[in-house]
Amino acid sequence: MNDQTISGDGAPEHGELGDAEFAEFMELAREEGFDPEEIEGALDEAGHGPLPVLAVIGRPNVGKSTLVNRIIGRREAVVEDRPGVTRDRVTYEAEWSGRRFKVVDTGGWEQDVLGIDASVAAQAEYAVEAADGVVFVVDATVGATDTDEAVVRLLRRAGKPVVLCANKVDGPSREADAAYLWSLGLGEPHPVSALHGRGTGDMLDEVLRALPEAPAQTFGTAPGGPRRIALIGRPNVGKSSLLNKVAHEERVVVDETAGTTRDPVDELVELGGRTWKFVDTAGIRRRVHLQAGADYYASLRTAAALEKAEVAVVLIDVSEEISSQDLRIVSMAVESGRALVLAFNKWDTLDDERRFYLEREIEKDLGQVRWAPRVNVSARTGRHMEKLVPAIDTALAGWESRVPTGKLNSFLGELVASHPHPVRGGKQPRVLFGTQAGTKPPRFVLFASGFLEAGYRRFIERRLREEFGFEGSPIQLSVRVREKRGRKK
Repeated sequence: MNDQTISGDGAPEHGELGDAEFAEFMELAREEGFDPEEIEGALDEAGHGPLPVLAVIGRPNVGKSTLVNRIIGRREAVVEDRPGVTRDRVTYEAEWSGRRFKVVDTGGWEQDVLGIDASVAAQAEYAVEAADGVVFVVDATVGATDTDEAVVRLLRRAGKPVVLCANKVDGPSREADAAYLWSLGLGEPHPVSALHGRGTGDMLDEVLRALPEAPAQTFGTAPGGPRRIALIGRPNVGKSSLLNKVAHEERVVVDETAGTTRDPVDELVELGGRTWKFVDTAGIRRRVHLQAGADYYASLRTAAALEKAEVAVVLIDVSEEISSQDLRIVSMAVESGRALVLAFNKWDTLDDERRFYLEREIEKDLGQVRWAPRVNVSARTGRHMEKLVPAIDTALAGWESRVPTGKLNSFLGELVASHPHPVRGGKQPRVLFGTQAGTKPPRFVLFASGFLEAGYRRFIERRLREEFGFEGSPIQLSVRVREKRGRKK
C-alpha cells in the first residue's frame, strides 16, 4: 500500500474509534479490497502519539549540523567549518526504517558563552530535558575533552537514553580513535562520518532502539485541570503585557527591550470565571545566532511550551506590517497541532489608514488560517480582553471535535459524487471511504483508489470545515491508496 500523508499524530488503539465504529469501518475496508492489517496500521499511524524527540548535542564544531542533515536526508541545518553558525530552524522531522521522529539540532556548548545564562549546564539540561533520547556527538579525532566530561555528568543525571556518536571517523584507520571514547562511560561509541555517511545507518538503528515508539502525551492536563495556553509571538509584541493584564497584576517583567523573557513562565490566571494556565514564552526571533545562546535556547523553550500547551495564542503587533517572522510563528503553532487563536495586539494604536492596509495584509498573508478565531486587543489598556476566553473556548471545541464514521462517509460520498477528482492520465482516483482516527487535533484517514492531488486534498479539508466546523483547530489528513490487485471475494 502506498502512503500519501499530509500529517498524522496522537491516539490510542484503532485511532480513537470505539469497538462498534471500528467494526463498521473494517467492513467498509473489506468491501473495497483493503487488507485488514494494513487498515489497522494506517489507523494506528494516524492516531499515534506525538513523535519522539531526539536531541543532537555536543561541543561546537564536532559535526552536529552535518549529522542532522545526514539524518533528515537533506541540507537544512546550516553547516560551516567554524563554531557558532547562524541557522533558522532547530527542529526537523526525520524517518528511518519506517519510523518517524523529530530531531533537535542544538547549539554548541562552551563554558559561559555570555557569562550569564548560556553556560554549558543550562543549555545541556534544557536540550536533554525536552528530548526522549540523545545523540551525543564527540569529535573522535580530538578525543574526550573536559567539556565532554561535563556533558556526560549532565546526561547521567537526566537518565535519558544516550547514543554515543564518535564523529569524523572517515575510514578504518580512525576506528581506534573511536575506541578511546569508551572511557566516557556511555557504552559503545558508534564510529561515524557524518560528512560521508559512513556508519550512520548502524547508529540510527541504535537510535530507534533507544527512542520510545511514542512518548506519553505532553499537552493537556488531568480531567478538570486548568487548560494550558501558550502565548507566543516575536519579541516585544506584548506577550508579557498581555499576561499581566489578564492576571490583573505584574506577574512578569515588562520592558521596552525586546527579549526580556527568557524562560516560559507558567501562571495560573482567573479569567472569565475560570482558572487557566498561561505560559508566557520568550519571543521567537527570525534568525537565532548560536553565540547568542540565551536567545537560541529561548526559541527551543518556546517550542517546548507549545508541546505542553493545548491552545496557542499568537500575538501580532498591528502597529507594524505583518512580517515573515509572524507567519513563521503561526506556521509553528499549526504544525504543532495545537488549537489556534490570533490576537492582534496594540489595536488602540490603529488609525484608519493602518487599519485599511492591515485588513489586506491579513487577507493576503493569513488566508491559510482564516479558520482561527481572531480577537483585536490592547494589552496596555485591556481593550477587548473579555473576548479572549470565548475565542479560546471556540478553538478548544474545534480541537476536540469528532465526526462519527457513518456521518463522515455520507458526507464523503456526496462530495465525491458532486465534485469528483480531476482525470489525470486517463485515470480518475476516488475517495472510497474514511474515518476520523483521532482528536486534539482532528485527524482523518481517507482511503482512495489512486493518488489524490494536493489541491483536491485541500478542497476536501475546506469542505470538511464548511460541513463540520473545526473552528480554531488545524486538521491533519492522511490518504491511503489501495494497491493494484484484484478485489477480494
